Amino acid sequence: MSRFSRLTAVGAVALAVSFTVPPSLAQVVVFDPNNYAQNVLTAARALQQINNQITSLQNQAQVLINQAKNLANLPFSSLQQLQSSIQRTQQLLSQAQRIAYDVGQINNAFSTTYAPASTSASSQTLIANAQARWQTSVAALQDALRVQAGVVANLDTNRTQMSALVTSSQSATGALQATQAGNQLSALLAQQLADLTATVAAQGRAQNLEAAQRTSAQDQGREQLRRFLTQGAGYQPTTVQMFH
Repeated sequence: MSRFSRLTAVGAVALAVSFTVPPSLAQVVVFDPNNYAQNVLTAARALQQINNQITSLQNQAQVLINQAKNLANLPFSSLQQLQSSIQRTQQLLSQAQRIAYDVGQINNAFSTTYAPASTSASSQTLIANAQARWQTSVAALQDALRVQAGVVANLDTNRTQMSALVTSSQSATGALQATQAGNQLSALLAQQLADLTATVAAQGRAQNLEAAQRTSAQDQGREQLRRFLTQGAGYQPTTVQMFH
């Protein structure tokens, strides 16, 4: 084949290829480094913003979790046990015999049974009042012992409740639980102070009634001695013949 024939064949093949290649592949791709760098920087900034948003959402979720913990109630409550202890002590106080913790009863008793011995009262009345005062003193001592026994019985309940409350306060997960545990510990202390007050009141009642009984006995003794010395001609020694 001659040189002219070969050139003609190559030209024909090139012309055929130019007609069969798609226009998009026929175009030349131009790479712009500046534009590429700008696109990469923009994508990096967008990714950083997304990461910041994710971090912000995580922080907000943690804040909500902490708020939920702070608002959670303490799972343990000693209110019922403390109320039961106080009610038992109140029942013992309400069972006080004879002169109870009532201002009206006290005023009535000290205007009658514990009143100064009257010169017009009969000997039977004086003896009856002395017997009533003695019985009241004995009953008051019994009441004081019963209250003290009830308070001692509450000590075991108080110990159990205190242990449970301290454990709950140490395991508290939020501010509300810690506050509630502290409030219940304060309530336990108030219950113990109420028991102490009841014990002091019962013991003081017994001591005061005993002191009032002694004072009234002394006054009655003086009145009976006066009657013995002033009744009739009084005692006169005489000669008595006992044997024949």
